[in-house]
Amino acid sequence: MLKSLTKDDIILFGELHNNPISHWLQYEVTADLNQTEQLVLGAEMLEADNQTQVNNYLAGIIDAKALDTVARLWPNYKTDYAPLVDFAKENELIFTATNIPRRYASLVYKKGFSALDTLSKAEKQWIAPLPIAFDSELPTYKNILKMMGDHGTPELVMAQAIKDATMAHFILQNHRTNTIFIHYNGAYHSDNYEGILWYLRKEKSDLNYTTITTVLQENLKKLEKENLSRADFIISVDSHMTNTY
Repeated sequence: MLKSLTKDDIILFGELHNNPISHWLQYEVTADLNQTEQLVLGAEMLEADNQTQVNNYLAGIIDAKALDTVARLWPNYKTDYAPLVDFAKENELIFTATNIPRRYASLVYKKGFSALDTLSKAEKQWIAPLPIAFDSELPTYKNILKMMGDHGTPELVMAQAIKDATMAHFILQNHRTNTIFIHYNGAYHSDNYEGILWYLRKEKSDLNYTTITTVLQENLKKLEKENLSRADFIISVDSHMTNTY
């Protein structure tokens, strides 16, 4: 896998947010690739309007405690994502906050894409350029409605799409020639070659992309049918593995 990844421009490393094997392998793959490749890192777990705070931490202007105060960090940041950000700091790598600020995703969830038109020019810099492309018939998005049952709405799918589009936008904005951009995201955002990857390919079809995903199984000897072809590389984790939260 490592040999293959060295040929990529962009890697989407799909995790299960509470799975320690995902987080451990994200770190190990990043550390191994960094020995021979020029890397840029980025993550769903940091929101675009917190980029200045992240940059200040990487530059040593603020410490970890201050970052926790001024940025909207996930509850499991210290255990699961801080090691990756600290790796970037120690190795002087760019770490990109790619996700849409949650207040804007919430706005789409409540009122649809049209609600974003009310944002100021300054606010719109933290999201993908509008209007975004949107295909509600993509299997991934249709499956969201199926999973949510009576709670599923078209606006819920739009909220997922604006996250995918924004992450793709900031990945491409921060990718550099002759570097590999490693992006850490929830597996559902890149599984089945959709989500973030759909937007990446729509904007830049000539780059080399690889997706990695994480799945849970009782039997680790053979991939279950539903997990086949979910990504280029599939990490199968024992379903009894301890969760981080």
